Amino acid sequence: MRCIIIDDEPLAIDLIKEYCGKLDFIDVVGVFTNALDAIVTIKERNVDLIFSDIEMPQINGIDFINSLDNKPLFIFTTAYSQYAVEGFELNAVDYLVKPIPYHRFIKAVSRAKEIIANKNSTMTTNVFSSTGDQKLENDYIFIKADYENVKVDLEDIKYIQGLKDYLKVHINGTNKPILTLMSFKELLSKLPEKEFVRIHRSFVINVPFVKTIQKNKVVIDDIRIPIGDSYKEEFYNRLGIK
Repeated sequence: MRCIIIDDEPLAIDLIKEYCGKLDFIDVVGVFTNALDAIVTIKERNVDLIFSDIEMPQINGIDFINSLDNKPLFIFTTAYSQYAVEGFELNAVDYLVKPIPYHRFIKAVSRAKEIIANKNSTMTTNVFSSTGDQKLENDYIFIKADYENVKVDLEDIKYIQGLKDYLKVHINGTNKPILTLMSFKELLSKLPEKEFVRIHRSFVINVPFVKTIQKNKVVIDDIRIPIGDSYKEEFYNRLGIK
């Protein structure tokens, strides 16, 4: 993975460079103390991953990432945990609070590596499984849980709940959800957009399982799932609700 580091603290940069230097699948192609100086490198070097601080002069990390048209994967590195929710709403791969422990760094970059591998695998599969303009789609996906990949039929997924470090995939016919460290972004890339809709920063639902839609909630199996304000308009438009 080609990565860049954006941080106005030299010690923080040195630590991330040291951590990256211990891994053979990461290549640091740029280091910047000002986010705006990184734009050219992001475009010209086809950067895969950005490590970005949040509290920086001129433009903070969240605003900078949000300004990019074609966003690489990104991991926020900051001393301030209060930005975590906003960071994850931008689909950050991870959110690392300084001082960053090595084991949390490894977890974050491993997740990024897996997302890229799955993306490349999907692109290759589409090339060899396409006929004309039609893409052959499976009715199942594999979800990484613990040390195995679990095959799950798409029609059996009721809803997905995001927690702090993992997702709970609720399956029809069982009270035991599948726990996975996959990110929402990674899992959603495997799901058909027609049926699976994100209605809250912490919830994705499978529309066929919806029993009723209340003002600010969706009901699935008597479970009331909140509809986030920032997702409500798009969700209602998708379903043709006024």
